[in-house]
Amino acid sequence: MAHMQYCPWCGGRLGSKVIEGRELTACAADSCGYVFWDNPLPVVAAIVEHEGSVILARGKGWPEKIFGIITGFLERGETPEEAVVREVREELGLSAKIEGFVGIYPFFQKNQLLLVYHLSAEGEITISDELEEIKHISPEKLRPWAFGTGPAVKDWLEKRKM
Repeated sequence: MAHMQYCPWCGGRLGSKVIEGRELTACAADSCGYVFWDNPLPVVAAIVEHEGSVILARGKGWPEKIFGIITGFLERGETPEEAVVREVREELGLSAKIEGFVGIYPFFQKNQLLLVYHLSAEGEITISDELEEIKHISPEKLRPWAFGTGPAVKDWLEKRKM
């Protein structure tokens, strides 16, 4: 948390405090009580099926061969279900419907909690400027990866086979 120097509540200086055995960034003013807990951020993720294939996307700035499923942050006043449908619309230009909830997955490397859904989508794909490229892959050829949303893809593929 080195980039934030002032308290977002009172404007006082931020410093380090040991709370519950953890060293955390907190406001130095005794009257304030602000603590930056650095709790995981909820992120929605979509396994999107479109025309019989799963859509994988490569975000801007990602390495050339790295693709993933559609992800995004919730906006204020939005349910995870609304957020995941909105993300598919914004990033792919598709109309999507939730088919099921895959699960909740910790993504410790990014301090995120992933809420993963399976969606079916229709329409003509229009890639947003957040994405570099997309590819369609048949579910039979889809291979899960070991980090981030990969465990959710693995679970979804296993449930599909049943």
